[in-house]
Amino acid sequence: MARVVQIYLRPSSRTPVRAVNSVIAVAGKGLQGDHAGGGNRQVTLIEKEAWLAACSEIQRDLDAGARRANVVVEGISLAAAIGRGIQIGDCVIQVIGETRPCKLMEDAASGLQNALSPECRGGVYGRIVEGGAIRVGDEVRAREAVSTEAPAALAAPLRS
Repeated sequence: MARVVQIYLRPSSRTPVRAVNSVIAVAGKGLQGDHAGGGNRQVTLIEKEAWLAACSEIQRDLDAGARRANVVVEGISLAAAIGRGIQIGDCVIQVIGETRPCKLMEDAASGLQNALSPECRGGVYGRIVEGGAIRVGDEVRAREAVSTEAPAALAAPLRS
């Protein structure tokens, strides 16, 4: 089962992230307590497996908070969700695109920006279509295309 393993909030730009056990996602806005809001980049997500691969490549053991992504998940391909959606608890996220690693990654560790570049290792970003709580341990499910106009009931789960 794919699940949420960590949640981070960024109180303001370029400040340290804060780990939390749960957060409220607000449709069309973002995560309560995070500085990002509105637009297409309301929430960012990264795969634990991708993070560990990048850390292994640079031979460093770093906390996933160094990536500054909001939600760390395991057991699901976020690259496959681009253009589609994911559901975490009651929250539905329309996955818009790949999050490109920036130079801030070099502040965390030399070589990290390049290590996060291949294979969508830097994660994805998206819009919150339906709000709700996101908690560590919540199941993460891939969804078919999600409309910002339609209720989640119209967005059928992907078939395995």
